[in-house]
Amino acid sequence: MSSDRKKTSRRQFLAHGLYVTAGAVATTALTSCDSLPILGTTESDAKTRFGFTTYQWGKDWDIPALIANCTKAEVYGVELRTSQSYAHGVELELSVQQRGEVRKRFADSPVTVVGVATSERFDSPEPAKLKEAIENSKAYLMLSRDIGGSGVRVFPNSFHDGIPREQTIAQIANSVNIVGKFAADCGQQVRLEAHGNAGELPTLRAIMEQVDQPNVRLKLNSSMKDTEGEGFEHNFNLVKNLLGDTLHLHNLKDAEFPYQLQMDLLVKMGWTGWQLLEASDNVPDRLEALIEQRQIWDQMLANSLNA
Repeated sequence: MSSDRKKTSRRQFLAHGLYVTAGAVATTALTSCDSLPILGTTESDAKTRFGFTTYQWGKDWDIPALIANCTKAEVYGVELRTSQSYAHGVELELSVQQRGEVRKRFADSPVTVVGVATSERFDSPEPAKLKEAIENSKAYLMLSRDIGGSGVRVFPNSFHDGIPREQTIAQIANSVNIVGKFAADCGQQVRLEAHGNAGELPTLRAIMEQVDQPNVRLKLNSSMKDTEGEGFEHNFNLVKNLLGDTLHLHNLKDAEFPYQLQMDLLVKMGWTGWQLLEASDNVPDRLEALIEQRQIWDQMLANSLNA
């Protein structure tokens, strides 16, 4: 860990009132997944739920602000984006004690930590980069486990010139099998998102045909790419039995993407996961915009339930 990254993490936690003195950094103190149970809510009659990914709208909200704003907006699940530039400060460098503080802060609130969203990807033709992505993914799985999350988002991500598509598909599948086996010991889910040109739904289906780890699941990304070819419903049906417990939404006012159809299909199949808003639109008031998006989503869900 670089000294600059370590200092940033400490400054963030001092500012948030969460820093605890001493304690080894968790990524060096923990080398395998065991102990800590997963926190979260289970309801026998649970329906699909609306949540929030910090991405752009939540980039400068620290943990107290994130909990407060999500509570005000009646958004009770949050996925934490990582990259060292987010005010929540939840990164790999956190010590065991710091992770425990994050876990407790969310456990004492109405907001569930759904998991961690990384940009780790398994397409690189360079062995060293691929190995780094696999090892980083394992570390993020431990981070998610330690803070009370239930899974980690990763990417497929791209095909490369001069490399057969079948080779890249096999490489991605092998990588998520390795990560998935590790995740199983953590009680975590590996969420392979529809991202990049190796993340189109038919391709994801081909990848998953080579995956043997049951906790590796697909994550929809509400992309216009999903509507290509024979259309959204056809593409959705290719992967519906492979879906995990989260997906990403974007601006629900966007009439191009068939959000209502997606909701209809999810409700019809009885999917009970989190639909997480990953928003980047420029808006004057992000909290008000989050409330508005949740209200639009509520109406879509009502439409599907009453159809």
